[in-house]
Amino acid sequence: MIIVVPISLLLSLIFNFAQKNRMGIIELEGMHFFAYHGHFEVERVVGNEFLVDITIETDCMEAAESDDLQDALNYQVVFELIKREMQVPSFLLEHVAKRILDALYAEFPTIQKAKVKVSKLNPPMGGQIAKASVTLMR
Repeated sequence: MIIVVPISLLLSLIFNFAQKNRMGIIELEGMHFFAYHGHFEVERVVGNEFLVDITIETDCMEAAESDDLQDALNYQVVFELIKREMQVPSFLLEHVAKRILDALYAEFPTIQKAKVKVSKLNPPMGGQIAKASVTLMR
């Protein structure tokens, strides 16, 4: 029995397999910021400590082969972008996380997937809470 497969489907499968084998994951964890995010006015006046973790899935093979920063997704640029977004006051952590994702995708069109977690340390919620976190993925 002979199975006939359209060449376009075959090429698409080969391309997708090749792309998945080139993907890598870049993570920046525990980025610490002092910022002015929160629903309550006092949070936006006094400020608080925040942690940000980012996971980025992108093609890492060219950089892995060349050992050249020009071929890589530059971690320093990622950090500076997150630092910039953390300096813009917001009412909600969800908004901060979305702005970070929007900025990452605008700066790095090669990103396939990204996940950002924004945590407020010791949030003022009337009890002892280590942190409140929001994670968004795209």
